[in-house]
Amino acid sequence: TIKIAKDAFVEEIDFLGASLNIGSQSANFNTLSKYFPRILALTADAVINPLFTQEEFEKQQAQLIEGIKSGENSVDEIAGRVENALVYGKNHPYGEFTTETTAKNVTIEDVKNFYTTYFKPTNGYLVIIGDVNFKEVKKLVTASFGKWQKGTLPTTVIPEVKNVATTEINFINMPNAVQSSISVINAVDLKMSNPDYFPLLLANKIFGGGGEGRLFLNLREDKGYTYGAYSSIGNDERTSSTFKSSASVRNMVTDSSVVEFMKEIKTFRDTKISDEELKNAKAAYIGNFVMALERTTTVSSYALNIATKNLPADFYETYLQKINAVTVDDVQRVAQKYFSENNARIVIVGKAIDALPNLEKLPYKINYFDKEANATSKPELTKSLPAGVTKLSVINNFFKAIGGEEKIKALKSTFVTYEASAMGSTIQSAEKRTATHYANTMSMGGNILAKVIMTKDGVTMNKQPLPAPMASEMTNTLGTFLEMGLLNDEKAILTGIEPIEGNDAYVISTKGEVVSSSIYFDVASGLKVKESQTVSMGGQTQSQDATFSDYKAFNGVKFPGTKTGNLGPQTVEFKLIDAKINEGVTEADFN
Repeated sequence: TIKIAKDAFVEEIDFLGASLNIGSQSANFNTLSKYFPRILALTADAVINPLFTQEEFEKQQAQLIEGIKSGENSVDEIAGRVENALVYGKNHPYGEFTTETTAKNVTIEDVKNFYTTYFKPTNGYLVIIGDVNFKEVKKLVTASFGKWQKGTLPTTVIPEVKNVATTEINFINMPNAVQSSISVINAVDLKMSNPDYFPLLLANKIFGGGGEGRLFLNLREDKGYTYGAYSSIGNDERTSSTFKSSASVRNMVTDSSVVEFMKEIKTFRDTKISDEELKNAKAAYIGNFVMALERTTTVSSYALNIATKNLPADFYETYLQKINAVTVDDVQRVAQKYFSENNARIVIVGKAIDALPNLEKLPYKINYFDKEANATSKPELTKSLPAGVTKLSVINNFFKAIGGEEKIKALKSTFVTYEASAMGSTIQSAEKRTATHYANTMSMGGNILAKVIMTKDGVTMNKQPLPAPMASEMTNTLGTFLEMGLLNDEKAILTGIEPIEGNDAYVISTKGEVVSSSIYFDVASGLKVKESQTVSMGGQTQSQDATFSDYKAFNGVKFPGTKTGNLGPQTVEFKLIDAKINEGVTEADFN
């Protein structure tokens, strides 16, 4: 703050064992009662006397931009922002999203102006929950916040939100997607004070509110299309909210999943739920309500809701009574009012070449958008292969591009080392290959995180054997280069030409029962530019992408100088440190 240095402020909060959070629209803290006066004073200081420095601004801006970059290839990230922009419109607060360009447009002066314009006590509420005395607290609050000046706030007109006239599909092409994100959305006008609120809570719970919901039981348990399918319904005092059903599904069952979503919505509207379903939903809500009351944050939010959402003072005292009063007829009534299969917006983010052909068979108009919710034309699914181009010619052309076909095929071994910075540490990846053996060791700070050994007999990770079905499909990539294995893999086929970062690439794909992969080779240069791998087992699907660039030559053989991929939720850039051919590899490396 203007009065206290950052380090001293943070250290005092730490020393008192409290937590204090300041956001763009609120502040909150949690502390032991005996330290309450001091933490309240510190909070007031932070709220009334914030210090906005260029150094801290640039740190936050850099973090924001890095987060945006890491999400550009995330289907879930793109789906979240595009569906809001389409449902609400880009001129609506909920339809706005941040891009690298808009983030760079913000200055420290914008931050200061935002604070002075909007962060005022005029529209503020202070909620205090704890072992406190009202009169004593009022004195403390007056002492700490009494000098905070109120002022006039700008008025805002929020645009009206409307559903589409008839159900349509909004498709966003993500060529790297191994799964399609599907959201079926209706805009709804619902406030907590609406008599429909409690019947809708239970309707949503039964329809898609968890593992016992109809969506989950259909798309996950019965069809096996997804790891989970759910629904949600929101409420908002100032604008429309949404009823949303969603799931991430395999690309090839995108159309089938849409059919099931729409079928479930129609069935839920047209037929009454069972008494047992209603009973179970009520029991779940009652249990959650009682458990939530044990948290002071729950009591705080309830008090704030009553003050800001036009609720009666006894809203939460009669909460369980209202839940128990909901009938089967009430649930069907609100489902018919708020759940609609006739004017729903179906937002799909997925790989067009896999999903579109069957989606076009459904009775819905398809509109196409880019990753920033701009209308666009139908994506080009694939280009026809030129005469004479085969899997063999593509791979041999790759070998030619990295050093010569004969030279590459004559190699006895390769040994490459990459390094990356992540989570404040240096991560090293060392990969060794021969014609029949493979070893990869991932380490951090000299400690081995994971070690994979692969031979024709199987695959182990950290000395534990991987399941045979997975191992058998992975060993097809054995060779001094992964592409050596593709040559002899009958399941690996040349599927066509797809755009990668604006350039055409030949695609060689392998579809196994457990492991499926696609390798992309730039048409112009012949170099490998991307790998995508999906592992599906035990009802779960894991996907991994890696891009390759900046090839560098070592002893006449080129290796990617940069490999970019995922390490957990983080996008990490690995740089080539060293590469050796026909040296540095022994049999002991594969023990």
